[in-house]
Amino acid sequence: MTDPTRIQPSELDQLPDRDPEETAEWQASLDAVTAAAGPHRAAYLMRRTLERAQDAGLALPRLLETDYVNTIPTAAEAGYGFDGDEELEARITAWNRWNAAAMVTRGSKYGVGGHIATFASAAWLYETGFNHFFHGKERDGSGDQLFIQGHASPGIYARAFLDGRLTEAHLDNFRQESGGNGLPSYPHPRRLPWLWEFPTVSMGLGPLSAIYQARFNRYLTNRGIKDVSASHVWAFLGDGEMDEPESTAALALAAREGLDNLTFVINCNLQRLDGPVRANFKIVQELEAQFRGAGWNVVKTLWGTAWDELFQLDTTGALVRRLREVPDAQVQTYQTRDAAYIREDFFGKDPALVEMAKLLSDDKIIECFHYSRGGHESRKVFAAYKAALSHKGAPTVILAQTVKGHTLGKGFASKNANHQMKKLTVDEFKEMRDRLGLPIPDSAFADGQVPYGHPGADAPEVRYLQERRAALGGPAPARRVHPVAPLPAPAEKAFAAFDKGSGSQSVATTMAFVRLVKDLVRDKETGKRWVPIVPDEARTFGMESLFPSLGIYSPKGQTYEPVDRDQLMYYKEAVNGQILNEGITEAGSMADFIAASTAYSTHGEPMIPFYIFYSMFGWQRTADQMWQLADQLGRGFLVGATAGRTTLTGEGLQHADGHSPVIAATNPAALTYDPAFAYEVAVIVKEGLRRMYGEGAPGEDQNVFYYLTVYNEPMPQPAKPEGVDEGIIRGLYRFREGSGAEGAPRIQLLGSGTAIHWALDAQRMLAEEWGVAADVWSATSWTELRRDALEADAALLRGEERVPYVRQALADAPGPVLAVSDYMRQVPDQIAQWVEQDYTSLGADGFGLSDTREAARRHFGVDAPSIVVAALAQLARRGEVPASAVKDARERYGL
Repeated sequence: MTDPTRIQPSELDQLPDRDPEETAEWQASLDAVTAAAGPHRAAYLMRRTLERAQDAGLALPRLLETDYVNTIPTAAEAGYGFDGDEELEARITAWNRWNAAAMVTRGSKYGVGGHIATFASAAWLYETGFNHFFHGKERDGSGDQLFIQGHASPGIYARAFLDGRLTEAHLDNFRQESGGNGLPSYPHPRRLPWLWEFPTVSMGLGPLSAIYQARFNRYLTNRGIKDVSASHVWAFLGDGEMDEPESTAALALAAREGLDNLTFVINCNLQRLDGPVRANFKIVQELEAQFRGAGWNVVKTLWGTAWDELFQLDTTGALVRRLREVPDAQVQTYQTRDAAYIREDFFGKDPALVEMAKLLSDDKIIECFHYSRGGHESRKVFAAYKAALSHKGAPTVILAQTVKGHTLGKGFASKNANHQMKKLTVDEFKEMRDRLGLPIPDSAFADGQVPYGHPGADAPEVRYLQERRAALGGPAPARRVHPVAPLPAPAEKAFAAFDKGSGSQSVATTMAFVRLVKDLVRDKETGKRWVPIVPDEARTFGMESLFPSLGIYSPKGQTYEPVDRDQLMYYKEAVNGQILNEGITEAGSMADFIAASTAYSTHGEPMIPFYIFYSMFGWQRTADQMWQLADQLGRGFLVGATAGRTTLTGEGLQHADGHSPVIAATNPAALTYDPAFAYEVAVIVKEGLRRMYGEGAPGEDQNVFYYLTVYNEPMPQPAKPEGVDEGIIRGLYRFREGSGAEGAPRIQLLGSGTAIHWALDAQRMLAEEWGVAADVWSATSWTELRRDALEADAALLRGEERVPYVRQALADAPGPVLAVSDYMRQVPDQIAQWVEQDYTSLGADGFGLSDTREAARRHFGVDAPSIVVAALAQLARRGEVPASAVKDARERYGL
């Protein structure tokens, strides 16, 4: 009988029990089994009961972990319909293993490095997919989306060599790209745009992007843009990579939206870059619990066929218990030790296992513990993939256990240092050749160089590979830019609406941008292609007006009555909603943006994403994804709202953006603009649409994206002057000429963004109070001015005569130049070396602070009085105003 003192309170005590006696009988039965057959038998029965309950559809919490065994038993594998030629596929895999290792080894003499061990462990995970599952683009223009683990790239190149898409010359240029015929180290579409689709290094970005790619596929289908329901997203990941926060950041989203068009394949070789992933624990079990808890379907493929005999001998469950308790680092040790060590350390811990070991030969033990893993057998991988595709209602993760460095020999397999090991010796290659059964003679090594291997273009292996790919829709991975007609330009009316200004009404440039987009999404030709993306605070940016008209995307639509349904701008969700209103996740929003911005190549459907965010939490927080965006050749508009260090009042240090244009300037694909006025926003967006989605000029790179900073400070918007479009696009034009007496001292004030309003105020003060004429220039893009100047410098070195645009624009501007922005001085100082006049700058350097705008600007020395004093100081140094004027101005303005 159960000891009542051991009974702990349960949350079930809060629920009414209509038959306490029956409940007690069930509990007594459990106690009886435990006493008679032991706790392991009792636990087994409980799990079987829970499984039956789940199968019956009873609402019970799911088990987060299962035993450390394969989800699909060996006896069930035949039911998954494997229809391949195992012998041919093994030979294909052997050639690819060889050439991947040869490529990296041959390159090592140049010191370019490379990784061998990752593909060696994952070869069957890829080959099984390429031979049986991964659909190419020739079927429907989309195919499947493959996120390849970056460190496995040599294996993908090796396969492309086998099927004729790459030559030996290509392989010999692995990691040697400067000559223009090289292979990039990792999947970089910008470097190899016909092969790679998705950048997956830096690690962690691949899994996050894969989830949002699968989600965006559903978005395209539900909105009626293109039916891509046949596309499947496969993400190949490492178990160590799952430690990256981005790797698991969106698991709940994938489960919540039922993304059964998504499969994660995690290569669990139990090693990260420098050692075990979970030395004292078990990473497979941890990941299983994490994914199950998030709502994913989990398939474990851990042990190879050699283990079948051991599991059949395990009549007491001792083997399964021992496998579960042995930490990963010890499993790694077993892989490198002899049979005697394994007998003592693994089997010797339990009397039942000691008896089992007596029935096993040393060769059998070595086969099991050194080589036999589920991720190394095509039938087991095939069954796992088939199970993933057949599961509906949730995404699937496959946890495939492998040995890092598998088939590379004792010097590599499971060694902690194998990630840094870049080559094999000739003798090690000969051992590998014999192990793989490849027909490569010793004479091929005569010069001490490891040869590439290829069975010939008409060999059975090559014909089989090509026939399988043809049946699956063509080569993979492959990136295609479909011949899509340029998008027609939207009606001019949307842009011209800002030409007249706002009169006496004050309008923030954030609101101007939202109003512009609101008009553009109504365009009959291109309106449906806009993808508004915002991380939660849409109302902060004034986007609530888009809710009722465009709808917020949700695969479930709106299953509730919104609390603000009686309001004009109520919260409206819809299956075909256009807005991606994310939660508080800038990383997720960027992944949205990347998927949308590359739909022109992934699916042949150009989409126009704009992602609007707190400027401080764009480049600072997700700059790595912005490099990923550039690599993937994405197109669209990033909009840093509430920009600048002094415009977001009261938010303080970490919300005050004074540096995002500096970070953006480091990205060659980012065209960074800091517009001051609404009409400038309209001109820049119009130009962006032309360049990225229109006809494009000859030689012009379409694969760029725009970064616009917009402000939450309402100001009167002026009318657009004549003839300024070119200056807006190129980065600088004279907005307002100064007035003064003939011969008056003169200065040029360059301002960007909201700072131009302080410059205009300073212009008035200089004229009225100090007799100084100041011309005010709008510097819409310091970065584009700098890039143009750098290109001019490079042209001069080539013997071409070219003058930087900034020098041309300021050529006839008398006096010194004073530049000011709401960012650190490094932003306007980008152009300093190309300005022939005396040049100085003001900026908001340092940490942000909470205060009024006026007080913050006084603190940083960028307000109008500060500009006046700085201007007088420049003129005084030139002898154009008395030195005393500077002191007088400081005292007058309290500086």
